[in-house]
Amino acid sequence: MSKNDTLALGPWMSGVAPHLAPLRAVADDLEARTGVAVDLPTALFLRARLAGLPSPGRTSAGGSCRLLRTADGWAAVNLARPDDHASLPALLALLGARDTDLGGGARTTTAFRLAAAAQRVGIPAAALATACPGRAPVRARPYGQRLRRPLTGLRVLDLSALWAGPLCARLLGLAGAQVTKVESTTRPDGARSGHPEFYRWLHDGHDSLVLDFASGALADAVDRADVVIEASRPRALRQLGVLAEEFLTARPGRVWVSITGYGRDDDRIAFGDDAAVAGGLVGRDPHGDPVFLGDALADPVTGLYAAHAAVRSLAAGGAELLCVSMAACAAALADSRTAPC
Repeated sequence: MSKNDTLALGPWMSGVAPHLAPLRAVADDLEARTGVAVDLPTALFLRARLAGLPSPGRTSAGGSCRLLRTADGWAAVNLARPDDHASLPALLALLGARDTDLGGGARTTTAFRLAAAAQRVGIPAAALATACPGRAPVRARPYGQRLRRPLTGLRVLDLSALWAGPLCARLLGLAGAQVTKVESTTRPDGARSGHPEFYRWLHDGHDSLVLDFASGALADAVDRADVVIEASRPRALRQLGVLAEEFLTARPGRVWVSITGYGRDDDRIAFGDDAAVAGGLVGRDPHGDPVFLGDALADPVTGLYAAHAAVRSLAAGGAELLCVSMAACAAALADSRTAPC
């Protein structure tokens, strides 16, 4: 990491710097392959800067995720959506908590049990540094026939939302791909409610397509693409008639980028802050206790890993399902001994 990068992080983000060597290697290789220079401070921290977010501690910069002390360690619980708050009483009941204080309930149980109980009622949660030991950030599964084609002009369909997938799409677009962002008529991208300048930065130059997913139009849009980026559970897309394996075998050289919290075979929910905790990507306070780093750090980290993996795959002829785990991407930075891809 360069001196200028370190200075640009700002004082409250400086704890991230020691973890960035693996990500810097990914960004440098992406630039070597595509000519797209990645400014890590911007990619990782632009949202926090624009929104004026405070320095994180045991509450995330965005305010929705908490690091909670448990009977045997620490866990993150992320109340990022209205449904998560609505599910909180069910979580407390599962924990056998005597009051409505989640922190008090956490101290009576283990980190693993707290995270499992939260996930059971649909709340993103993770025990600290328990996910994906030794797992590569990206796992490639071959399907279909390879065909090498230049990235310029390839049709990228971005079915993802929020941050990780759109950042991947942004980088592919800067490298010359034609990106179309797809949203459902009934469920627009939740990032639209955030800072408008950040949303524009992610999607600048991309086409927009709003579809009724129940109409079958989504399958038609997917069929016209060369690369698909999504962050959905596989069964959700299958119910809409969209299967990654069929997409890849229908035409040579295609690539499917699947971004999930813990892998396509794991249904646990994850957002950027709790996924970072799952991977062990945290800082430490003067007492040695964990604190959050950055702003939903696993999100932009995953977006960079995903874009790099897509570029590498296309250069080799594609025909791959790229399984990108947010927790494993975070773990790669927490433990630099993990291979970048």
